[in-house]
Amino acid sequence: MPAVRAVLAGGQYVLGSNVAAFEQEMASLCGRRFGVGVNSGSDALLLALRALDIGPGDEVITTPFTYIAPAEAIHQVGARIVFADIHPRTFTLDPADVARKITPRTKAIIPVHLFGQAAPVVELVKLAGQRGIAVVEDCAQAIGATHQGRPVGSFGQMGCFSFYPTKNLGGCGDGGLVVTNDPSLDQKLRLLRVHGVQRRYYHLLHGYNSRLDELQAAILRVKLRHLADWNARRAALAARYSAALAHLPVQTPIVAEGNQHVFHVYAVLCAERDALQRYLQQRGVATIIYYPLPLHLQPVYAELGYRQGDLPVAERVAQQILPLPIYPELTEEQVDYVVAVISEFFGSGPVPPGSDRLPPAGP
Repeated sequence: MPAVRAVLAGGQYVLGSNVAAFEQEMASLCGRRFGVGVNSGSDALLLALRALDIGPGDEVITTPFTYIAPAEAIHQVGARIVFADIHPRTFTLDPADVARKITPRTKAIIPVHLFGQAAPVVELVKLAGQRGIAVVEDCAQAIGATHQGRPVGSFGQMGCFSFYPTKNLGGCGDGGLVVTNDPSLDQKLRLLRVHGVQRRYYHLLHGYNSRLDELQAAILRVKLRHLADWNARRAALAARYSAALAHLPVQTPIVAEGNQHVFHVYAVLCAERDALQRYLQQRGVATIIYYPLPLHLQPVYAELGYRQGDLPVAERVAQQILPLPIYPELTEEQVDYVVAVISEFFGSGPVPPGSDRLPPAGP
């Protein structure tokens, strides 16, 4: 609240000192030279593709198992969306299938660091670099995660972040940011976010109104100081879940070798997913499915011509995925209650007496 009051009292509400400071703090967190605050994580992806001059006639490869934003950004710049399948244990892009999908028209790859776990971005950057293809990292769910000792966002030409309220670092509204080491991309992103203006009323290119709000930047700067502790808490809760669920017929998440996972989402795979979700709901445990229908089978992308069976791993995961409640304020007792309900569902034991009186653990 002191940070909010200071902004309101100062009277500079757009592209003020908090935005500039937060951009540098985020760049430093990611080991990058530049950060550019924008309106949302979705806009971060869109502006990143625009900064690379990707458009009609180009192809961009991404994952079908994520939120729609990466595919949407590809469509919005006029390029063709190409989906590659995912790894069955990490749910991130499978480099082998990416390699199969590359054509002479491929201009970029958008790996998503899904659920808080880094994609195999070193392998993808190597694959792309050999062919002159750009890599734009979607870091929306993985702020603070690392791969081989380096933070997500530090591998590709650009890394894109979201500060939607449910993210590990969430604001009180929308917000996004792009990090890069390239001064020319930094300059172009800054033009794109403010109507292509370099000097007031002189427009160098077609841009957008996509600026990170000064109030959001002030809030995020305060919360950024707590991010490492919140991520550590998520990892501890995830470890508690995994240890307690090990004897049950669900597949718990893995942490890929070389990764530090920040568990934006803790998701199990279960052959009886829908029945288990209903059972949990009836006992006060709210859950939500990420993602029930892969992007390549969404009606909006029917014109791309994908069919059931084209990306079998993503399709199977979508049918079995069940994220469980996880957030830093979740208690150990609530985790134990969730586990007890799942155990009861599989006939492995009753829910402890009185546990149903715990506060509902939201998604």
